[in-house]
Amino acid sequence: MSIPNAPGTVLEKQEVQIKPPPLYLVVLLNDDYTPMEFVIVVLQKFFNMGREKAMQVMLKVHREGRGVCGLFPRDIAATKVEQVCGFARQYQHPLQCVMEEA
Repeated sequence: MSIPNAPGTVLEKQEVQIKPPPLYLVVLLNDDYTPMEFVIVVLQKFFNMGREKAMQVMLKVHREGRGVCGLFPRDIAATKVEQVCGFARQYQHPLQCVMEEA
């Protein structure tokens, strides 16, 4: 019988595989009422995009019905969705923002 950590005891290092937390896409959905300029402001304000990148994403939302704003851990993605939806409501726009597991 051996005593743990007793002199002469050899401990083996075990590799532990830790999975990274799942990431979520934050996506803006197109509607027929929210002005394009407002969408650009949202992308700049909440996703730190420059004007050019915000314009590209806005056009993707407009043309394809949806545009990816970023990839985030769950808590951050949920916060972004809440912030964008609250900001849109504050300015009385129906802009929708959702999160999807990547």
